Amino acid sequence: MNNLVTSGVLIEPPAIYAGKVSHVRFEKFIHRFVYRIWMLAVDLDDLDQFAARSTLFRHNRLGLISLHDRDHGPRDGSALRPWAAAILTDHGYENFAARIRFMVIPRILGYGFNPIAFYFCYAADGTLGAVLHQVKNTFGDQVIYAIPVTPGTGTVRQTATKSMHVSPFFDMHGHYAFAFTRPGAGFRLGIRYSAAAPRLNVVMALNATPATDRALTAQLLRMPLMAFKVIASIHWHALRLFIRGAHFHREPSTGHPPIVPGETS
Repeated sequence: MNNLVTSGVLIEPPAIYAGKVSHVRFEKFIHRFVYRIWMLAVDLDDLDQFAARSTLFRHNRLGLISLHDRDHGPRDGSALRPWAAAILTDHGYENFAARIRFMVIPRILGYGFNPIAFYFCYAADGTLGAVLHQVKNTFGDQVIYAIPVTPGTGTVRQTATKSMHVSPFFDMHGHYAFAFTRPGAGFRLGIRYSAAAPRLNVVMALNATPATDRALTAQLLRMPLMAFKVIASIHWHALRLFIRGAHFHREPSTGHPPIVPGETS
């Protein structure tokens, strides 16, 4: 599929990013697990057109594979594009709102859960200038880490202070260090969560293919219950951590800000 041009800005065709995610916990004892996932990357300006072209993908409608605005961003059903652009403007990154590419686990058979999703924000000349990291927990909370990108072509490195209770087996201390490649033929991401010492490493290694109906069908057949598997895996390993004696931390009652700025590193 060829790239499209909308309002003078190049629109990249939708893509499937498929591969593995590994977690390694270091605190008190070592606990490892790996699982397969796939994510959909689509420009926010192309969501409705992609849905019109595809026989499988739906936007804000029921479908075998779908993306619903109410699951993301402000989570009130409003469009994601204006919301993301407003965050970029509020943080001084308005030059990078020309094209916003969303990488997310879509709803599959009507269900979806995203521990993390990404809004890659580009200038009109194609320069990646900021990333909005959308982090969710299993308690229904969400936080956005809005972080600029240093110009260049190498690995992107960013940091942010932990601002939302994610796992009941970690307290609120510490910070995240993100290191990732710019999305292209593949996407490699490392997240290191540290406080006084390393606490958790997450590594995502994904390869891209065009999001054709044939490729989407292949992913459905390969992992028809992927979205259910992600949430089930989180709870299964939480149970194992509890049995092994990991300390349980209740969710703080103070809440958290919806948008948290970060820094390049």
